[in-house]
Formats: sequence, C-alpha cells, structure tokens
Amino acid sequence: MANDNLKPIHFAFDKADIRPADAKILDASAKWLSANPKQILLIEGHCDERGTDAYNLALGDRRAKAAMNYLVAQGVGSDRITLVSFGEERPLCREHSEACWSQNRRDVFLIKEK
Repeated sequence: MANDNLKPIHFAFDKADIRPADAKILDASAKWLSANPKQILLIEGHCDERGTDAYNLALGDRRAKAAMNYLVAQGVGSDRITLVSFGEERPLCREHSEACWSQNRRDVFLIKEK
C-alpha cells in the first residue's frame, strides 16, 4: 500500500542517479522506515516511453536499485526491501512531452507490515 511518508523520487532522462533533491526525500523515507521496523518496502522503478521495452525494464531496475542502495546506506535493512521494474508499462501521464515524461521517470515506494 502507499504511505504518505514515502514520497516518490524522479530521475533525469536515461539516468538512474539520485539527484540532491531526491536524496532529501530518501533521507526522510529512511528515517520513517527506521522508526517503523515492522514495515517492509517495495520499490517500483518506472521509465518514460522512450527506448525499447527491454531497455526500459533494465533502466527501471537500475533506478530501483539506486534507491535501495541509498536507503541501505542510511541504515535500512536490505532484507526489508524488494524491487520491481515496470519500465514504461505504468505511466502516470500519457502525453508526448518532456513535462509528461519527467513524471513517468520515477521510483514509487509501497509498504506492507511483516
């Protein structure tokens, strides 16, 4: 399920690097996860529609792993994290513009209790 304490992060085109503003979001997520140790986390990696299906699935996976690695470095146990890449399969926006594509290049964080 979604949780308001775990905000999505976004990525630059064709990148899986955590940007400074998104690092702050992940810092807040790590604090919340540390304070709620019974919650397990699913990180969904998403892409915009540009690129092949296979490429975008791999890029979505790299994005999810980047967020996981960041959270683990902040003290969140890797055994509490599962990753999935949806590539371009679940867009938030379907227009063909940079403003729309930038919304689709994201990681989404969902939780459930152990």
